[in-house]
Amino acid sequence: MDRKVDQSALKVNQAFIIGLLLLAYALDSVWLVAFVGAVMLLGTAVPSLSLFKRTYQHLLKPAGLVKPDIVTDNPEPHRFAQGFGGVVVALAVIALLAGQPLVGWALAGLVVVLAALNLFLGFCAGCFVYYQLNRFGVPGFNHSPLAKS
Repeated sequence: MDRKVDQSALKVNQAFIIGLLLLAYALDSVWLVAFVGAVMLLGTAVPSLSLFKRTYQHLLKPAGLVKPDIVTDNPEPHRFAQGFGGVVVALAVIALLAGQPLVGWALAGLVVVLAALNLFLGFCAGCFVYYQLNRFGVPGFNHSPLAKS
């Protein structure tokens, strides 16, 4: 069975995460950080509700602003990466609300760096972790990397 992932949808998602978290830092807005984390976690739990990907699907792609880039790939590692990032952003919000701005912004910054690594260099750190957990037989990490054709 061919499994497909639209890399453009992933890249738009990453660009929104990066842009909004950088804006949150510039505005010192914990609520914007919380919004990004909520979007990430909701999009992981219910992919059809992923706001940033829906923006791509319903606005950017139909307008011709971003072209689809469909590749054979497993979607699960990408959802794992986003979910893990969402948890890190949630921890950033907790730290910011607890009066620990250095910790909070460092955690948000880590998500920005990892999303940028994927967006600009094509390396998904969360996918790498997912596939390592699969390799070690950790339950729930059922998909191996697909063979390149």
